[in-house]
Amino acid sequence: MQISATRRPVRRVLILVAAVIVLATVAAAYTAIAARRHPQPVARALDLATAGRLLFVSGGRVASAPLGGGSPGTRTVSGTTCQRFYAAAGTGLCLVVTTGPVPATYAKVLDRSMREVRRIQTAGVPNRARVSASGRMVSWTVFVAGDSYNQGGFSTWTGILDTRTGYAVPNMENIQLYIDGRRYRSPDVNYWGVNFAADDNRFYGTVSTRGKTYLIEGDYGKWEARALRENAECPSLSPDGTRLVFKKRVRPGPWRLYALDLATMRETPLAEPESVDDQAAWLDGDTVMYGKRGSVWAVPADGTGAPRLLLTGASSPVAVGPAQPVAAVRHSRQ
Repeated sequence: MQISATRRPVRRVLILVAAVIVLATVAAAYTAIAARRHPQPVARALDLATAGRLLFVSGGRVASAPLGGGSPGTRTVSGTTCQRFYAAAGTGLCLVVTTGPVPATYAKVLDRSMREVRRIQTAGVPNRARVSASGRMVSWTVFVAGDSYNQGGFSTWTGILDTRTGYAVPNMENIQLYIDGRRYRSPDVNYWGVNFAADDNRFYGTVSTRGKTYLIEGDYGKWEARALRENAECPSLSPDGTRLVFKKRVRPGPWRLYALDLATMRETPLAEPESVDDQAAWLDGDTVMYGKRGSVWAVPADGTGAPRLLLTGASSPVAVGPAQPVAAVRHSRQ
């Protein structure tokens, strides 16, 4: 039976809803399994602005440990449930899938005491979360299904929130994109892994289109982005803003962590020999950390040394430093 044009959008919506329910159920089940594998102590309050600590997700809940990592016995575990988490300058971002007849996905903004101050409903499975160094700009990525251009496959939605103005972009796919210096338009663009610089205006991320991925540099105020190079995904900016660490497709791979010097655009492969499918974070100015096989590992950012285990049964790590002053940047998107 041929489906009429008026019924096709309804069918796509139904496909999307069904796929999101399945993906959300899987995410909730994974959280429950993780909690059983890594039993947690009694929940305690956390201060997201306490410097010199690691924050991460353990057993589906936000937890804290010394910067050096350590055993589960050294951890403080909160009662806040998240699938993905990040924090900076006393602002937290929690991506969570709620259970029920119709599961829902939310990006929740938390204050330093982990009280929810804003929530934005999205769709799909939590994938990436970031907060700018000042705590002003937050960004998140979710996997979704059912976009018409993807013919039932998976795609991504990336949202951005300016916590000072309250202005939110639920999906940044309409940003002006330039590849090889020319305005680029295509219905299949997908963005993920947005990471803001210290000025709360410039950002880095990934775009995929027509089978290729690109590292992008964006200007939030102008609402435009340009491709810097191919085959670079999930960038993470160093504390001093001079380097990016990202994952790159290699053979036999599929992923390898690299560092990029933004002044020279020179790449350096890191000493992690295994495939890493994560958005790395910076432990300090010389070391990056990342999720691998259900734990968090660390490796020098200059290509030397060897990986070391930092935290077992953990994901979404972030090192909390001293609070930064909010950047005095004039955003035109207010």
